[in-house]
Amino acid sequence: MIDWSSTNNLAVALNRDLYIWNAITKEICTLFSVEEEGHYISSVSWIQKGNVLAVGTSKNSVELWDVNKKVCLRKMKSHKARVGSLSWNTHVLSSGSRSGEVHNHDVRAAEHHLNTVKMHTQEVCGLKWNSDGRYLASGANDNLVCIWDATMNSSNDPKPLFVLREHNAAVKAIAWCPWQNNLLATGGGSSDRFIKIWNANNGNMLQSHNTQSQVSAIMWSKNYKELISSHGGEQNQLTIWKYPEMVKSTDLNGHTGRVLGMTMSPDEDTLASIGADETIRFWKCFAMDEKLRKTKESANDKMSSSQTSLSRCIR
Repeated sequence: MIDWSSTNNLAVALNRDLYIWNAITKEICTLFSVEEEGHYISSVSWIQKGNVLAVGTSKNSVELWDVNKKVCLRKMKSHKARVGSLSWNTHVLSSGSRSGEVHNHDVRAAEHHLNTVKMHTQEVCGLKWNSDGRYLASGANDNLVCIWDATMNSSNDPKPLFVLREHNAAVKAIAWCPWQNNLLATGGGSSDRFIKIWNANNGNMLQSHNTQSQVSAIMWSKNYKELISSHGGEQNQLTIWKYPEMVKSTDLNGHTGRVLGMTMSPDEDTLASIGADETIRFWKCFAMDEKLRKTKESANDKMSSSQTSLSRCIR
């Protein structure tokens, strides 16, 4: 498991140990280790802005850590199976488990558990909120993709907006388009191998493209009309696709084992991938030209001036 924070820290979970690599200072530290034999870290996810890291474990719990202080802020226990997927929507943290359930938590509240989402019959291995916080997409080992509306958090028995049944293998790879909030990309496992693009407003499938290999993760570029997918199989490659043509731009080769996951640096220049070959590889695949960078940095400076740290509100 791997995830890159807005503050330029890379979290890497290896079995029982959680490491933090500071991309600025290049320092590595161990945040914590799971003490109990036979248990391990099963998912990690940074809050959108700040130094709070959510950690899912095989002990069925979700932990929130202040990485700067190296302190566990709270442990949330509502699941009955390991927590294999996590996704933030400001103060709401969604967690997916091996039971097929998705739990929504308000991390500001002492009684954090908002509700339980039930649709999947097998482990939820993919989970992602879109950038405006309107839609949550879940993918599971039952080959289903579900799209949920944010209003589900006010319901005791929420139902999905759409259940997408066109994949023929587990759906771990889920990514929302950053420049068109209703566009969802999903990728199927080794018995499927397709990337599919969906319109979340109506549940329609817009594209279906055979990648010829297992799809383990997908990410969209924020600066270009492109997306990147990671794969298992013979090549264990990363592939960049032009959108909407879904024409292959290039393959990034280097991993000798299946690529397990990807994450993007906060400046969106560098992508990190982690593989079954026990390596993390860094790729300069979406570097911006200087004119575009200055325009984007100016916009980000205006946004950051109005933001506050959510960690003060976590109990």
